Amino acid sequence: MAVVASAVVAAGTAAGVISAVAGEEERTTARPDTTASPTVAPLPAVPSPTAASPSPSATAPTASRTPRTSKKPAPAASPSAAAAPPDGRLYRHPASQVLDWVAAHRDDPRRPLIETRIAAQPAAVWFAAYNPGAVTGQVRSVTAAAARAGRTPVLVPYAIPDRDCGGASQGGAPGLAAYDAWIREFAAGLGGAPVIVILEPDAIALADCLSSGDRAARYASLARAGRTLHAANPNARVYFDGGHSGWHAASKQAAALRAAGAAGSSDGIFTNVSNFHRTADEAAYARQVLAALGGPARLGAVIDTSRNGNGAPEAGAWCDPAGRALGRTPTTDTGESRVDAYLWVKLPGESDGCKGAAGSFTPDYAYQLATG
Repeated sequence: MAVVASAVVAAGTAAGVISAVAGEEERTTARPDTTASPTVAPLPAVPSPTAASPSPSATAPTASRTPRTSKKPAPAASPSAAAAPPDGRLYRHPASQVLDWVAAHRDDPRRPLIETRIAAQPAAVWFAAYNPGAVTGQVRSVTAAAARAGRTPVLVPYAIPDRDCGGASQGGAPGLAAYDAWIREFAAGLGGAPVIVILEPDAIALADCLSSGDRAARYASLARAGRTLHAANPNARVYFDGGHSGWHAASKQAAALRAAGAAGSSDGIFTNVSNFHRTADEAAYARQVLAALGGPARLGAVIDTSRNGNGAPEAGAWCDPAGRALGRTPTTDTGESRVDAYLWVKLPGESDGCKGAAGSFTPDYAYQLATG
């Protein structure tokens, strides 16, 4: 994604992502490579800013750069009119890079602050590997554990073909038919309890790099994905890529979302993934996009607040920019009209590739964010 636009930068190492399954790539952060944190094989480093593509999202390059079976897809059940907004009890996966670091550095003077301000917070689990045959079990391991705990997990499928337009977080399924099958396998692991799905960061906001035909095909695949996820679990809330307030105009983003079926296949949009834009700006932008999108009044937005405490850095400064701070802690009790949740999609402390290897947990960076 563009430096300015993309949310997921540097996908290689998965940092925040919790690879849910041991040895697999599920990550708490947005980045295509593998993430080390979770228990599963490393996920892509989704959360870190993706390489530098020129879109507005890039401002927060960490997750997106600033800025994939056999069975037929389940019938298009309308995105859950039935699915109620999450109940506020978000799930913290027990395996992540930051938790690994905390456990291994009990005597580090930075540890208490990093542990209480970052490691203790619930964050998204990324699934950035195209791994047919394995993804269902990986997803189920997260959703089942969350259900037992009575909490709502946040999952990020990140395997769309031509991911990140060939940038730092490139990768994904070999084609849309393969992606559709992978999403069906992903959906099969959702279970029946409440779950939040952040569907393919940057897949819509960064789609201008595709030909008009390829873009239309991608949008059709995303619409199918939304229907498949809802059919598999009526309690799933599925959010489509809304970019962020520093990227496309609300009218342009809404038009792209409409073309991707968001008005009928989603529960709303997500914004600011891996970026730094202030929460108030994102909330205002999200409402503008939703108004222009149309669709049911129940559609809402979720905002990535993991690193936006001090707002966006100067233009072009997307890679572990100095002077940033943690944003609002994850919650579904926002008090804001049409804003369903503030989430940590990109895990704070996972590098965009400057303070550490892309996607890797970097304690100095985490401590800087925690001290703000």
